[in-house]
Amino acid sequence: MDWSMIWIVGGLLAVMVIWKRLTLIPPGTARNYLRGGALLVDVRSAEEFGGGHLPNAANLPLEELQDSMPRHLPDKARVLLLHCLSGTRSGIARRQLKSAGYRNVFNLGSYQRASRIVGGSQGQ
Repeated sequence: MDWSMIWIVGGLLAVMVIWKRLTLIPPGTARNYLRGGALLVDVRSAEEFGGGHLPNAANLPLEELQDSMPRHLPDKARVLLLHCLSGTRSGIARRQLKSAGYRNVFNLGSYQRASRIVGGSQGQ
């Protein structure tokens, strides 16, 4: 067993987890934005969304985001709070929106984390 390889892989995994956590919006800040009219955006598929979603969430699946941005998100200054099942797709969506000129885009992370921040779910 090569212990150096195990340490390297373990270190890389730890860095990835820490990096992901550092890119998530803090819960208190997200709640303040929601009280101020932020749009909650679920980037999961329509099927996932149909199986249950957070109250007042808009469903803009990641695979359709590029095409639907101008129509569904016309205000590039509006605060957008994104989430998905694990936080990965919402991170990708955040990068896509930022590169398209949206200025106030934040990643809530996973559905579970977003649910704790927002509270509740619908359709389950």
